[in-house]
Amino acid sequence: MDGTPREAAAQEGALRRGLGLRDAVVVGLGAMLGAGVFAAFAPAAAAAGSALLPALAAAAVVAYCNATSTARLAARHPESGGAYVYGRERLGPFWGYLAGWAFTVGKTASCAAMALTAGSYLWPGQAHAVAVAAVAAVTALDCAGVRKAAWFTRAVVAAVLAVLAAVAAACLASGAADAGRLLPGADSSPGGVLRAAGLLFFAFAGYARIATLGEEVRDPGRTIPRAVPLALGIALAAYAAVAAALLAVLGPERLAASAAPLADAVRAAGAPALAPAVRAGAALAALGSLLALVLGVSRTVLAMARDRNLPHALAAVHPGARVPRRAAAAVGAVVAAVAAVADVRGAIGFSSFGVLAYYAVANASAWRLGPREGRPPRAVPPVGLAGCLLLALALPGASVAAGAGVLALGAAVYGVRRAVRR
Repeated sequence: MDGTPREAAAQEGALRRGLGLRDAVVVGLGAMLGAGVFAAFAPAAAAAGSALLPALAAAAVVAYCNATSTARLAARHPESGGAYVYGRERLGPFWGYLAGWAFTVGKTASCAAMALTAGSYLWPGQAHAVAVAAVAAVTALDCAGVRKAAWFTRAVVAAVLAVLAAVAAACLASGAADAGRLLPGADSSPGGVLRAAGLLFFAFAGYARIATLGEEVRDPGRTIPRAVPLALGIALAAYAAVAAALLAVLGPERLAASAAPLADAVRAAGAPALAPAVRAGAALAALGSLLALVLGVSRTVLAMARDRNLPHALAAVHPGARVPRRAAAAVGAVVAAVAAVADVRGAIGFSSFGVLAYYAVANASAWRLGPREGRPPRAVPPVGLAGCLLLALALPGASVAAGAGVLALGAAVYGVRRAVRR
């Protein structure tokens, strides 16, 4: 490709920088809260047993390293694409392509999982049909402009945080809560904790939306490094409170078997009147997460299309709204097709593998930053890289096999395209 990525962006039309610090934090929270609280705790409890809280802590450590590396890189390379751009600039075109491929495929699965979560809460008997309709709605909102999407996400985050606070308070203050259930017991193992941490990492990956929207953030060198840890810290506090409440009231076995753990927990705590609010909050959270995910994936598709690693027609930016409508529409169409047939729990494991591969490239890229480039503390990139690889390999075997196969397919496609170009 001729010219630098920034020159290419100028040729194709730059995106509008409309997001401030508060909007950036809200976009990250919108992606994380819907993914984690309502979708990941049950399969994680099945893996970790009573050691769910240590698994959450392990996932948080890896997420912190990833967040720090990502924030420093995003401030240095404030372009759409996230680790696709960082890997390309710091490690070489192949590693950037592999990160973009892993992110696009993994987050497509995440989008489908969130759409199905919304469908299962809104109309359990028609979850797949509702999921497809939800994808169409948020794709249309994305095409309307990033500021409109940010305002919608802000309302969603406020409502969901209120619901989560009510659930945690009702459960922890009830007579059904047993603090002894919070301590790891004989049903836990190191392997199970790592597997659960890999699944729970799915819940923390939303802060990447801030980095992938780097071209639409005002003053990115200052805003992104502040927004990423803020979003991560708020999400971690919410996750810890809700995880403790669920474990204390349901215990690990009932939590692992539950299809709607927060609703089951408030009923067990003697507050069934909260159940409708929980269902509404779950649907809102999933929709907010879905919107943030579609925003992030479409911007990565835009960056890859600019470099002609995806069809170049997807690099177009609408001259009025200044958003990548073609990329957003393409992402929405693929996600709708997946949501029509996918399974939520399977999608979480597959998504976690792809996202962990993506962040492995981000940490390796941050390792190459110099002292004058805002390099993170020396231990952060290697710990983040090792943690990503460890958690990815500790996931359920089917998720590892499927994820590795998709990465190999992506590498093969890259090799064939390079050979054809030569």
